[in-house]
Amino acid sequence: METTSRVGAQAPAADGTAQAMPSARRTVDSYLLAPFPWYGLDEAFTGQRWLMQVGTAADGAVEHGSIGHGDEPSVRSDGPFGNSDKERFAVVVTVAANPVRRSPDGTGLLEATSVSSAAWLAGVGLLSFTWPSQMDHSLRDDWLDQQTETAWVLADDLQGEDWSTLSLPVDGVPTSFHYRESEFGWVLAGSTKEGVHLGAYGRGMSAYGLGFSVVKDIHEYAAD
Repeated sequence: METTSRVGAQAPAADGTAQAMPSARRTVDSYLLAPFPWYGLDEAFTGQRWLMQVGTAADGAVEHGSIGHGDEPSVRSDGPFGNSDKERFAVVVTVAANPVRRSPDGTGLLEATSVSSAAWLAGVGLLSFTWPSQMDHSLRDDWLDQQTETAWVLADDLQGEDWSTLSLPVDGVPTSFHYRESEFGWVLAGSTKEGVHLGAYGRGMSAYGLGFSVVKDIHEYAAD
């Protein structure tokens, strides 16, 4: 897969720790450092918007990040896979479209990012809110490892039978996305004309009616 690697990608924490620390992720400063535009749901969505987290390279450069829409999901639940019957949310992941390039220390090469990078980050992001919270902790890590590897394999085969094609507007222009559903929710990934790859995931909110656009003012997502 043409991606930054699973270690460098810094996927959302799957144990819910990051989600339990809103003050740690509700800062706009890191988002302002990105050399690329952020994407979110377009103006047709009128619900709550909120910041999540960004991912950086070894030299501190912002490479990707996520912003949320709707109900802030939680891993706390009475059911096996989160509050799927109560929470309605969609998270948009923006990934810088980077070519193959040298590592900051000059000793190697960093792989290019691609639509698969966005698909994997979205897939793992969905897992961060859907792991079975009632599962014994001794088994949870194994479950997460297995599901994360599955997300990786699926993202590496976007032409496979697990994916379908979905056309959604991006800045008002119909754009083709790779799309899949699971018992946990849905995931999609595509690219924009602004030089970034988009991933998205959600639950309780249909992907079929969504549209994406450049975020004009990221501060709006930081407002309480």
